[in-house]
Amino acid sequence: MKRDLFLTMERDAEMDTPLRREINDTPLKGMRSNIVQSIRAFRVQDLQDSASSLGQHFLYANLANAQSKQDVLDMIAQQFLLPAHFGKNFDALYDCMTDPVHKSGAQPGFVVVLEQIPANAKFDKEAREQLLDIFRDTSDYWADRKIPFRCFYSFL
Repeated sequence: MKRDLFLTMERDAEMDTPLRREINDTPLKGMRSNIVQSIRAFRVQDLQDSASSLGQHFLYANLANAQSKQDVLDMIAQQFLLPAHFGKNFDALYDCMTDPVHKSGAQPGFVVVLEQIPANAKFDKEAREQLLDIFRDTSDYWADRKIPFRCFYSFL
């Protein structure tokens, strides 16, 4: 009898537990819903878990082996699974991250990680800022549509 009561209480407690965590239970707590920022103290796995629990898309690119702008674009295209027609320039990257995705239906939000962006002569400070500007513009695009878009990055 006692065991049956315990199992019933346990099952009731499980049913009361939401399948998705609230944003207050994630590393994204207190963060603007549309932002591009350094990854700092965040762990990639925690960000991925947060995206999953919130039902948001998680996009990850490790750019450690990239040496040039073309390498960076190739790796992002490959790791984000961008369409074959991707033009492999910054304008095309912006286009792939915005309009076609918007036209495909309602979007729950995005958590993007660009890890180890190169810092060398072939991908200099100006190129890095241009890349981050694409993601800032993408964040603004989604903010206008009231869709969360958070992008985290680190440099090599």
